[in-house]
Amino acid sequence: MATSSSSSEEEMSGILEVYDAKRTDNLIITLEGISGSETIKAIKKRIAQKKLKLTEERQALRVEPKGKPLGDDQKLSDLGLSSQKSVLYVRDLGPQIAWKTVFMTEYAGPLFVYPLFYLRPTFIYGEAANNAQMHPAVQFAFLAWSFHYAKRLFETQFIHRFGNSTMPQFNLVKNCSYYWGFAAFVAYFVNHPLFTPPAFGDFQMYLGLVGFVISEFGNLSIHILLRNLRPAGTRERRIPKPDGNPLSLLFNYVSCPNYTYEVSSWIFFTIMVQSLPALLFTLAGFVQMTIWAQGKHRNYLKEFPDYPKNRKAIVPFVL
Repeated sequence: MATSSSSSEEEMSGILEVYDAKRTDNLIITLEGISGSETIKAIKKRIAQKKLKLTEERQALRVEPKGKPLGDDQKLSDLGLSSQKSVLYVRDLGPQIAWKTVFMTEYAGPLFVYPLFYLRPTFIYGEAANNAQMHPAVQFAFLAWSFHYAKRLFETQFIHRFGNSTMPQFNLVKNCSYYWGFAAFVAYFVNHPLFTPPAFGDFQMYLGLVGFVISEFGNLSIHILLRNLRPAGTRERRIPKPDGNPLSLLFNYVSCPNYTYEVSSWIFFTIMVQSLPALLFTLAGFVQMTIWAQGKHRNYLKEFPDYPKNRKAIVPFVL
């Protein structure tokens, strides 16, 4: 059987025409001497060698103009293409940037923007800020905010695995605008000389602080578990399950407890500072993370027939 499969791959040798996915009558390139054993990644490399503008990461190859992008590991022989003359379509994704670079940049911003309001209040609010007494909630908020984004940078550098994935360069501007803008928005009101302390005093402040810290370590625990779930250098995917860490027990109830803990962190941060901008930041993050979580939840259900049916996406028993 292995010999038959190998020979069928070698028999498929011919011409591959690659057309523009947007303008299907526009022939981008013709490749000769194509073997059925060649992968999509190899085809991308050959295109990039002749079309310097179309670097590998800019290419999305498809069997149909509006079809699903083909995976780099797929072989031409598995796509049902003609052995003599085959056709694929390519979409130019535009200039790309590595995911890791995007994350490092978008997370570094809030770590430097927020302290401007806390450490240099007279620069932002004027000389009146000199006479304002800083409430402990404001101090804890600065420490919590700084810890969160320092943790984010640490995870990006040492925990998350990104492979060769990229995203459009425009996303860097969009993502940085979101994170940096909200950092300034939240910091302006939390560090304002007219900041209003939490209505329920120290109890509310410490409740928010303790909840924030627990949620942050829960988030970190999940990221470490997910890293250990996939061996380095592989694309192996397994069903995530709780390990010995009690903070990982959320996997019994949701598919993406890292998002659950993330949202929880900002809920407790909002409780601690009792600030409307912090609440808006929390709500915006919850909406976006819910979209991501639901997408990953659907992928788990589709990929694993034995995936636990009782799990929700992000909110236990609800969503």
